[in-house]
Amino acid sequence: MAVPDWIWFVFIFSFGCCIGSFLNVVIYRLPRDKSLVTPPSACPACDRHIRFYDNIPLVSWLLLGRKCRYCKASISPRYFIIELLTGLVFLGLFILYFQVNLRDGIKLDAGGGWFIYLLHIIMFGAFVAASAIDLEHWIIPLSICWLVTAAGFIGSAVGVYIIDPALIRAYSLLPSASANTGALAVGATAGLVISLLLLVSGLVKRSYESEISEDEKGIEQKNSKEEIAIPNNEEKSAEPDWTSNGVNHRLEACREIIFLLPIIICSIALLWIVREVTPVRAWWENFSQHPVVAGLLGSLWGYFVGCGLVWSIRIFGTLAFGKEAMGLGDVHLMGAAGAVIGPLYVVVAFFVAPFFGLAWAGSQMFFKKIRQIPYGPFLSLGIFVVIILHDWIRDYLSFVFYR
Repeated sequence: MAVPDWIWFVFIFSFGCCIGSFLNVVIYRLPRDKSLVTPPSACPACDRHIRFYDNIPLVSWLLLGRKCRYCKASISPRYFIIELLTGLVFLGLFILYFQVNLRDGIKLDAGGGWFIYLLHIIMFGAFVAASAIDLEHWIIPLSICWLVTAAGFIGSAVGVYIIDPALIRAYSLLPSASANTGALAVGATAGLVISLLLLVSGLVKRSYESEISEDEKGIEQKNSKEEIAIPNNEEKSAEPDWTSNGVNHRLEACREIIFLLPIIICSIALLWIVREVTPVRAWWENFSQHPVVAGLLGSLWGYFVGCGLVWSIRIFGTLAFGKEAMGLGDVHLMGAAGAVIGPLYVVVAFFVAPFFGLAWAGSQMFFKKIRQIPYGPFLSLGIFVVIILHDWIRDYLSFVFYR
């Protein structure tokens, strides 16, 4: 017998809230370099362990009246918000994919659709955590981005064993490279290896080497031992001071350009080789279009395109304004998204995100006179919009490029 829809809804929403509860641990502990596993949850005010019945997503926060059971210290509403938001995202994607049939390809292969759904909730769960950290600390931990990137690479490679490769290409369910974009991806990877070797050898200098690392900007080190309860008098991270402080930001941007040059040169060089050298072209077209290889290279090229878009804005903005523009966390976040959704869709998401950012920046400047904004949440919103409007965007791109 078929399972009633309402049971699926309750299960998916509850599962999302449980994941949101774990994301709260990530949001609190990861920027503070604490273990995500130990010690068990405890109140930072009285150091009493949080019992399982006081740690039920959504319910415990409401029943406890937003206070610790023992010392009555206030519990931040952020925990309730993250749990609710994650549950709604998981449920919303489930309804859109399997009830409303917003994605034609998923409708045609419901079994493979679950695989796509899993990849997307991994990505959005990670981006919820990254966005919350960015809003509070003005950083995006790179480990979160690397997790999503790895999921994109693996999912794109093994997805062809779960979903018909012809269906993947027809409905852009997963990234898939052509022979040319595959060559660009391999060349860029070779260039990245060269750049990293030059960096390790010291021949190329790391940008902002003398400054605080990207993962430490804006973090206030606290002595509290746990994430569940947050006293009312806890200080919040202020807007970071990213003024010059004696740093030549344009010089640092030039160092990043030097780091990127081997990536650009190698990708263009390999593309030229596979297009102009006939024996190589014949072999490469056959090899690169094997479904597993095409999927992996498509995800890899999506990663480089996502990173390149934000990194180019970072470099040009720094050169133009003489101070650091955007963070490397944003670069890696967009690269991770590209690994999951592919190069074309990550470009669209990149141009959607500023609409959210400008609205937020306008309100902040009007009410709080804050000029810098954490951009990770708006990149995440742009990616979410592209996921929702995926088929419409696909049809429009097909009309523009193949008419």
